[in-house]
Amino acid sequence: MVGRQKLSLLDRGRAIGWFQDGVGVREIARRLLVSPSVITRLRQRFQATGLVQDRPRPGRRKKTTAREDRFITRQAQTVRSSTANRIRRQLRAATNTNVSTQTVRNRLHAAQYHARRPSKRPKLTLVHKRARRVWSRLHILWTRQQWAVVLFTDESRYSLEHNDGRVRVWRRQGEGYNDDCIQQVTAHGGGSIMVWGGISAHHRTPLYLIQGRLNAQRYRDEILRRFAVPTLQQIGAHSVYMDDNATPHRARLVNAFLQQAGVVRMDWPSCSPDLNPIENFWDALERRVHDNHPPPQNLQQLWGFLQAEWQAAPQANLRRLVESMRHRCTECLANRGGSTHY
Repeated sequence: MVGRQKLSLLDRGRAIGWFQDGVGVREIARRLLVSPSVITRLRQRFQATGLVQDRPRPGRRKKTTAREDRFITRQAQTVRSSTANRIRRQLRAATNTNVSTQTVRNRLHAAQYHARRPSKRPKLTLVHKRARRVWSRLHILWTRQQWAVVLFTDESRYSLEHNDGRVRVWRRQGEGYNDDCIQQVTAHGGGSIMVWGGISAHHRTPLYLIQGRLNAQRYRDEILRRFAVPTLQQIGAHSVYMDDNATPHRARLVNAFLQQAGVVRMDWPSCSPDLNPIENFWDALERRVHDNHPPPQNLQQLWGFLQAEWQAAPQANLRRLVESMRHRCTECLANRGGSTHY
């Protein structure tokens, strides 16, 4: 026996057309593979209203009013880290309305708010934001040609193991400590290495492995003299050197060396990794390392993999990162010196 079935609007129109042509209810039901009662109700609705669509249904009455919905949204806007349970308690204290945490989530979802992992950025004080605004205002009108001769440099650390805190496993109760339900970790991430590199629109330095603690003298002798200055000479007479405000970078002996070498150095606002395009390149390298199968098993393999990926990256990708500088300045000014999405 054919069971009851919801008809699509197309099938409903076909059924009414057949009915108007004189086809019987049972024959229409047989053609559409539904019970005759479905066709009978459809015919009665069409004769009464002239429509084949379902009548609007009010559904279950909402537990909250429009005013209470706005209260829930305001609490999430005021304290972005508020939990649904906390907002539920605040609603009950303010309006004496008791709802479930799922209801709170439903109201926030309806207002286009969804729980997401917060982005991590350096803490910016008013002084930092003011300096970022000033810097962005000075450089927002730079052309592509001006940005193309800037050598953006930085250090980055890479670990053998990586955990972004979002690993999940499917398990039943009592299986929490099964071998296939645990994540095995090694102390201190299994070891890490620190590297230095620099990129420009048309050039890149070799990737350099920093062994031990980097001080000002090592920064001058091992990095600036060996890699940075030769690359700046390749870029041309109008090249500009960019590094951040780390203590070894701003030592007097480093400043004296760069001045003696005739290197033009870019002033850089503190706590501004989002303005440095090489940071995006570091992130891409990290994803490549941890998406590789099998992943590096020791620090030597990790260093070899980083070197290979550094050299293999298309120069066009680096050029696009450099050409994003004007957008970074624009967004920084729009955010009044606050963090950008880069």
